[in-house]
Amino acid sequence: MPSLMASRVLSGTRPTGRLHLGNLLGALENYKKLQGEDAFFMIADLHALTTEYETHAQIADQIMEVMVDYLASGLDPERCTIFVQSEVPEHAELALLLGMLTPLGWLERNPTYKDQLRELAGRNLTTYGFLGYPVLQAADILLYKAEKVPVGEDQLPHLELAREITRRFNHLYGKGKQIFPEPEALLTKTPRVPGLDGRKMSKSFENAIYLSDTAAEVDKKLRTMVTDPARVRREDKGHPEVCPVYFHHGFFNVSELETVARECREALRGCVDCKMELAGKLNEFLEPIRRKRELWTKKKSEVRQILDQGRQRAQAVARKTLAEAMQAMGLRK
Repeated sequence: MPSLMASRVLSGTRPTGRLHLGNLLGALENYKKLQGEDAFFMIADLHALTTEYETHAQIADQIMEVMVDYLASGLDPERCTIFVQSEVPEHAELALLLGMLTPLGWLERNPTYKDQLRELAGRNLTTYGFLGYPVLQAADILLYKAEKVPVGEDQLPHLELAREITRRFNHLYGKGKQIFPEPEALLTKTPRVPGLDGRKMSKSFENAIYLSDTAAEVDKKLRTMVTDPARVRREDKGHPEVCPVYFHHGFFNVSELETVARECREALRGCVDCKMELAGKLNEFLEPIRRKRELWTKKKSEVRQILDQGRQRAQAVARKTLAEAMQAMGLRK
């Protein structure tokens, strides 16, 4: 049970595919540390529709994949609430209400919106849902009156929008009191994890190493990972600080990190050797997660029961908050 002084926490993951090392280092490690607090972790399937509405048929299957990754990575449903966003309809209801008071200009100037339009230029994302993503995110947070929100660096503009929406709601309807607390970001120590091509690790870029990848798949993928562009030949001295492979050594091969850096700078090791050493360490780390994934995959009814229990706990909070918001806005007496 959470302590009386604990801050409520809310965060989530879009079920657009299996989880990868970027999700693990950028979010799940933080989630695990927050267990035992008053923590709510959702599988954000409504948010998945903002970019995946044309390929929606896979979302239900991906929900279970994400849930299995959650459990295999160490989330304990006895110490936190895990639920599916769309199974708590109050998320959509509060998003509609918040949309009534959110100026269009706030959404249009959102830098993340502009960045994603460029990065995902091959998709038709000129939709109301994609533009209004931050309003739904604000509803997710405010519905549980969350004070702390674990986010990646790229989500900070969205969180600031949620804070602006919160301030406006309180100003318009609070009658001198604070109905919703202003949420604060909890940034992970690893806000940006490089993928195989050096860009941020992402399912959209197809540059990810997944928690469910086999040892052979990890070996094969790491052989393709970009390294220091200055090292054209083995005898060229390297700059480990710009190398994605070295970044991952910093998490999965900490005891040898100084040796890796020195030998790279002095051209005492080749990039392939460096990658294969990392592959060994990474597979050693992932093997317990793979075993747990295999076990949870065989317990689908138990996984569904955990989600049902999470929905009940989440909805008990959500219903109370929505009623309070509707009353403040004059929709209920």
